[in-house]
Amino acid sequence: MERNSIEGLAAEVYAEVRELASRMMAREREGHTLQPTALAHEAWLRLARWDGRVPTERPEFMALFAQVLKRVLIDHARAGARQKRTPSDLRVTWTPELDLLAGDGVDLLDLEVALERLAALSQRQARVVELRFFGGLSIEEIAQELDLSKRSIENDWTLARAFLRREVERLGAK
Repeated sequence: MERNSIEGLAAEVYAEVRELASRMMAREREGHTLQPTALAHEAWLRLARWDGRVPTERPEFMALFAQVLKRVLIDHARAGARQKRTPSDLRVTWTPELDLLAGDGVDLLDLEVALERLAALSQRQARVVELRFFGGLSIEEIAQELDLSKRSIENDWTLARAFLRREVERLGAK
């Protein structure tokens, strides 16, 4: 892939990527030390160092970028946990349209564990959650990205939310 095509796509989607980072940070606890611009830039830097194929089509690129953003947030949360922060410092809240969990939020590391458990059972459902929750993609965009029907994605989303709700509640009870 040519460097110019990646740079062109980056310029084209920068505002969208920055908005995605802002939405993700809006779900984080107040006083979070990572700012949306820093999150977006850290993800860009990780992509620049990535040796895999970087897609040049917007939906594919946004899906990859969502994974990188998620990884930055998880790494940041793990670093915070190593610094002996309280669990309340590592919580995320859910926007109504994503409706993953009720309540004031969930520990980001618990969510990561729950997502890993979901991936062990269904890679596709875990991917749908990553694209929808972390990537901000619509059901239609996810269906296009995964080359599946809208109905299949809706079913995966419903099942994945129920699984994650149960797993996060179970993890939080420990």
